[in-house]
This record gives sequence, C-alpha cells and structure tokens, in this order.
Amino acid sequence: MTTALSVNLNKVALVRNTRHLGIPSVTRAATQCLQAGAHGITVHPRPDERHIRAQDVFDLAALLQDWPGREYNIEGNPFHNLMDFVRQVRPQQVTFVPDSEGQFTSDHGWNFPEDADRLLPLIRECQALGARVSLFMDPVPAQMALARAAGADRVELYTEPYAAAWGHASLAGQLQRYAAAAQAALDAGLGVNAGHDLNRDNLPPFLCAVPGVAEVSIGHALIADALELGYAATVAAYLRCIDAAFPPVHPA
Repeated sequence: MTTALSVNLNKVALVRNTRHLGIPSVTRAATQCLQAGAHGITVHPRPDERHIRAQDVFDLAALLQDWPGREYNIEGNPFHNLMDFVRQVRPQQVTFVPDSEGQFTSDHGWNFPEDADRLLPLIRECQALGARVSLFMDPVPAQMALARAAGADRVELYTEPYAAAWGHASLAGQLQRYAAAAQAALDAGLGVNAGHDLNRDNLPPFLCAVPGVAEVSIGHALIADALELGYAATVAAYLRCIDAAFPPVHPA
C-alpha cells in the first residue's frame, strides 16, 4: 500500500482574506496541487470564516467534479457549521474535529465513551449521504475500538505531539505510541489517517514506523514550502517523501 496526500488549503485562504483582491486564489491553488498529483483537497471551514469561507467550500466542490477519483475532505466540528456543508456538498470524506469556535487550531481528539452518543447519529447521517467519516483522535490505543463502535470508518491521528518531539529523545517513544494506536485502529476495523504539523522531514519516518496510514492531510508546512518552491514542486516533494517510506518490492 501507499499513503494518499490531501492538501489542506486553509492557509491559502488566510492570506487571501487579508485583502479584498481575491488573491491568492484557493481554487487555483487546488488546481495546481491536483495537477501535481495530490490525491485530495482538505478544508476546515470554521464558523468565523477566518480562512476558508463558505463560498470556497462550494467552489472547490464544483472544481473537484472535474477530478474524478480525487477526494474532497471537509473537516470541522459537527456541532457548529460542518453538517450544513456536508448536506449540500456531499464530500467523499468528512473529518469530525472537536474544536471550539474560537480555537486557534485543533489540539485534541474526541473522547470515548463520553462523545459516542452525540456523534453516532451525525456519523450515520454523513454515511447515508455517501461520505466516509473519520474522527480526529489522540493516539490512545484503547480509544480506537470505541471510535469504531461509535460508527466511524477511519480515525485521523493527531500528530502534533510526534512533530513536537522531532529532534528530541522522546521521539522514539512517540513513534511507539502512534504505531500502537494505528495497529489498534486497524485491529478494530478502522482506516487510519494522520495530520497536524507533518512536514518533509518528519513525514517519512512516521510512515515507516506507523502501520497502515491510508492518508495524510498536510496544510501549514506544505503551503509554507509552496511559498518558496511553488505548488507543483512542493506537492512533488511530499509525494517523494511518501514514496520513500514505501520502497518498491522487487520479486526474488
């Protein structure tokens, strides 16, 4: 197997929103990333629209109609504004994230069994609309089977603790945590996604150590790299990082 790359465009929208000129264009960024081989596009439309706006969600949905086989992943808190977008756009994947309205960035996962009862009907609704549901989760192995029991199709492992350990003695222990959580998810019948502060340096070791990662969602570092390298070269570089973690198997 290999790992799909979904490009999070929030930071493109954040820069655009500082002026009223419509640049940089979120749809142009998406087009260039898809042309370069990105497997999908991710957006996180927060209620305050500080980066992705409602119109962006619809414009990207229209764009992705011309890219069959590429994934549209919309993430956010299902108890805020997320479900309205899901009902109208019907993306391929929905990622539920338990952030507050004013939260700077996502910084923790759902907790089970406490969150199960309120999430279950919304998970089922998304699935009835044709969307795969991924739950943003901390790397706690015991939580994985409970996420599956709540109806999830996948979990997205919150990788900031791993990224923060980069270059420190705690890195090996963090990798063990994520490997154990991913294996527990796989054992429970869940797919495994990952995201938050992944970059060109820390991505290959993560994919080598953590089993079965189907998709990574990368925004901040990728867009920062694109400021220097351009979208096409940056996406190509991240795809090479993924390939480096999955060397080809040559027949004996």
